[in-house]
Amino acid sequence: MNIPMAEIQTNPVLPPLLEISKQDNGQSCIKLSGSWNLRSLATTPELHQKIKAVAANKANAWDMQSVDMLDSATALILWQAWGEQMPATLNIKPEHQRLFERWQSQIIPAAEPTASRSSLFLNSLLQLVWSFWVQLVNLATLLGQLVLDLGYLLVHPADIPRAEISITIYEAGVRALGITALVGFLIGIVLSYLSALQLKTFGAEIYIIDILGLSIIRELGPLLAAILVAGRSGSAMTAQIGIMRVTEELDALSAMGISHSLRLILPKVMALTIVMPLLSAWTSAAALIGGMFSAQNTLDISYQQFFLKLPDVVPLINVFIGLGKSAVFGLMIALIACHFGFRIKPNTESLGSETTNSVVAAITVVIMIDAMFAILFMGVGMP
Repeated sequence: MNIPMAEIQTNPVLPPLLEISKQDNGQSCIKLSGSWNLRSLATTPELHQKIKAVAANKANAWDMQSVDMLDSATALILWQAWGEQMPATLNIKPEHQRLFERWQSQIIPAAEPTASRSSLFLNSLLQLVWSFWVQLVNLATLLGQLVLDLGYLLVHPADIPRAEISITIYEAGVRALGITALVGFLIGIVLSYLSALQLKTFGAEIYIIDILGLSIIRELGPLLAAILVAGRSGSAMTAQIGIMRVTEELDALSAMGISHSLRLILPKVMALTIVMPLLSAWTSAAALIGGMFSAQNTLDISYQQFFLKLPDVVPLINVFIGLGKSAVFGLMIALIACHFGFRIKPNTESLGSETTNSVVAAITVVIMIDAMFAILFMGVGMP
């Protein structure tokens, strides 16, 4: 069986034409015909000037019924030639009318004036100050809520989150004993070795005990422990709260009426405040052992001589100063970690950036507090 095939004839693509004619009322009529697209206009560049010339007279009538093809680029050229408004008299196909309606409904915003460098710097500085002020207010609010929670727990001791505090002490304290001891031991060796090289020059080898005792017990021990805990435990606390935000666990706690500050923030703050003085003493002891080891090998100062002279050259008040500021370090590290943890949005990008911000802010605050303690207790505890 033979099936007749239909012959498909394609219409030839006509070039764009622009004709000007006079109507009965004496008004000029601009008639467009053919294919008005960007490719056709590229072959007839003189049409651009002709369109602008005839479009200058707003009283002209336009007839576009004979236009076979019109793309959006050519429609934009006509729209701009008309002064971005439709002519008073326009005869056009409905499908082509929609292209101009698109341009007519679209509002092109005016270019904003370029700001000077000084204004940009001032705006950046103001934004930085405002962001710092907002975070400071949020941190103070968090601290105030903790005070209220402590008052509540004093009245209701049965609600103390003992399990959460115990777990945080183990994670932030017990599991950090290895790294803090190693770093403290190595720092003690380095400090003792560098000091011995200078003391040998002046024949004052015995003063290595004074240098190591005061610098480690009062400054380096608490500071090293705080920096390690801020990088290790502080980041873990921020990431933990952030993961709870991503997995909507925080919303679930709120739906069940469980306080975030009582169950998440308070255990971490109490645990770090308790464990930081202990870690500080542990780190200082490891650093002193490393210093004694180096002093015995480089200066022939025995361990017994080191132990006997250390209490004489380092007053006991230095130990309490180190332990006291370690407790403040732990309080601030936990507060900052929780603060940035609750700033995390439910996406992975925010989780990484806020965890980084938490570590940087915690280490910076620790160093600032250490400087404040050094200034306040400048003349206290010196032999």
